[in-house]
Amino acid sequence: MDSLSGLSVFVQVAETRSFTAAGRVLGVSSSAVGKSIARMEERLGVRLFHRSTRSVTLTGEGALFLERSRRILAEVEAAEQELTEAGATPRGTLRISLPQVRGLLMPVLSDFMRAYPDIELDVDFSDRMVDVIEEGFDAVIRTGKPEDSRLMARHLGHYQLVLVASPGYLAQYGTPQHPQDLSDHACLRHKFCATGKLEPWPLRHVPGVAEPVLRAPLISTTIESLNYVVHEGLGIACLPDFMVKEAVRQGRLQRVLDEHLVHRGSFWMLWPSSRFASAKLRVFIDHMSAGLFPAQAV
Repeated sequence: MDSLSGLSVFVQVAETRSFTAAGRVLGVSSSAVGKSIARMEERLGVRLFHRSTRSVTLTGEGALFLERSRRILAEVEAAEQELTEAGATPRGTLRISLPQVRGLLMPVLSDFMRAYPDIELDVDFSDRMVDVIEEGFDAVIRTGKPEDSRLMARHLGHYQLVLVASPGYLAQYGTPQHPQDLSDHACLRHKFCATGKLEPWPLRHVPGVAEPVLRAPLISTTIESLNYVVHEGLGIACLPDFMVKEAVRQGRLQRVLDEHLVHRGSFWMLWPSSRFASAKLRVFIDHMSAGLFPAQAV
């Protein structure tokens, strides 16, 4: 416990850049703070701070030690909070950001609301790349491999992009047998809202064969609108398999060119690694992990 106390003093000095200010926050004298830092430096065999009459600044070794110290203290706080909340009912507000695939998410989200009526959800439906920490989200769900080291991540499941059309459309215009046949079809395209770029269709590249030029009578920033239009028999759309699975099973849509497609995407749950995972956040992560892709759950 003395080591943990020393870490708290060290972190407070690093954040305030002052022995006096750190002592004021911790409720001890500046001399007690100075002695604690001196003992820690002696024990570690390194100098953690550059000291002058005007300022206290971290050394290179101190900067490295600060990051690890913050994580240790956060883990201790989390452990204490877990024990405190072990028997408590998850409650409070969760601010979350979800992609615009409501057909996939809303049934699971509705089940969560019924299971945890004391948790209030503040939901941002958006496909843009949000800054989880700067924008104050408790958690977000996004596709693609997470690369932000400030975030914790849990893999929720994978999906594939497939090409679909209605039986009526295919009866009228024919079923494409090769990717080049798409040049003669109405291709319903998705455009990324953040960049304005068209989402490429995952057609397998064949060396020496030119990619087809896709004629697009509709370009939309939401795939749900494409799903509606493809059901109306107005073209071929590239949509995630979970969105069209039931329609394909019922024969309302047909998949085409499966053997010419190469795609595998993933959904991830992301949340700040520096933030304590409260009871409300833990149950949300567990519920969404179990409910979104139950067939893929380990």
